[in-house]
Amino acid sequence: MAVGQTLEQWLRVCTYSALHLEMRDGYMLDDPDYHAWQAGHRIDPDDRTSWWRPWLQNVVDATARGVEMRRARIVSEPVSQYIRYEYDVTFPNVRAGEQVRWLPRRNATGLALPGNDFWLFDEETLLVSYFSGDGDKVGAETFTDPDLVKFCVTAFEAVWERAIPHGDYRPA
Repeated sequence: MAVGQTLEQWLRVCTYSALHLEMRDGYMLDDPDYHAWQAGHRIDPDDRTSWWRPWLQNVVDATARGVEMRRARIVSEPVSQYIRYEYDVTFPNVRAGEQVRWLPRRNATGLALPGNDFWLFDEETLLVSYFSGDGDKVGAETFTDPDLVKFCVTAFEAVWERAIPHGDYRPA
């Protein structure tokens, strides 16, 4: 795999796993979909065309190839309005084949965690995302250092073990 690829490109070429750790309580607060949700718009689980988006096809394609996709979210409780929105719009990811779990931040005490969100592909390529204080993505960097990759695998698995599956989690 080549350094500098996009998230979608990494997902297309990974062969067995794609892990994603999210640790912020808000992202892209100027997102029009988030503003629509704040105004009362809800996606209809029975109307696939209302919520299907290109990202979900990437998930379907990857999982059909045998890639295990797992996303863990560490969240403060009571949850922020953005996390409540994220929770409400996660069911399409699950339907597409992604496994999602939620870890209340109070249950993360004692875990060694990286300072930034990341994607980890096939336990060898780490794509780290950098965000501003307002949740806007300001950059990303790719790493293949085995020690750093091992640290992030260990952190992800520790979060995953403590986290609550999406179907069982109820935002407080």
